[in-house]
Amino acid sequence: MVKLNKIYTRTGDDGTTGLVSGARRPKSDPRIEAFGAVDEANACVGLARLHTGRDHAEIDAMLARVQNDLFDLGADLATPDTGAKVEFEPLRIVASQVTRLEGEIDELNAALAPLRSFILPGGAPAAAHLHLARTVTRRAERLMVALSSMPDETVGPQALRYINRLSDFLFVAARAVNDNGATDVLWVPGANR
Repeated sequence: MVKLNKIYTRTGDDGTTGLVSGARRPKSDPRIEAFGAVDEANACVGLARLHTGRDHAEIDAMLARVQNDLFDLGADLATPDTGAKVEFEPLRIVASQVTRLEGEIDELNAALAPLRSFILPGGAPAAAHLHLARTVTRRAERLMVALSSMPDETVGPQALRYINRLSDFLFVAARAVNDNGATDVLWVPGANR
């Protein structure tokens, strides 16, 4: 269990931050960038939930699970698998979390009107915030993929699958809160030429 008695420690004043192992990395390190973007995506999901709680309780419950999963993902990324023996079981994203997201995507997508065009981020406030969360999630995914391709860096395959599915989930959730796609804002190619 996490216990935080003091919020500031001054240990980051030198521009570094700690991984779960206690190892220090520069705050600009690609791993720190990756889990920082995951944290940012989580904050965006929290903003979306300001607009889903009352009118979209089922989606709000899904988003609450996503927020918890995103903390799991941050912990996963903050505990790189170096192959060394550790004194504790690291928290990792697991296949069941990905499977749950896939089921929720399928559930929401079944009620959506078919797409006739690309969608502009907008519509209901909840949809706009979900689209923002989706774009930040895509950035987190790009950073995680880049990190996974670096020598001596690992990112678990389930973590990569989860972040990829999450952006899909956020897309269909945005459409769902837009009256199942009826109030989506559609792109009109070349409309302002």
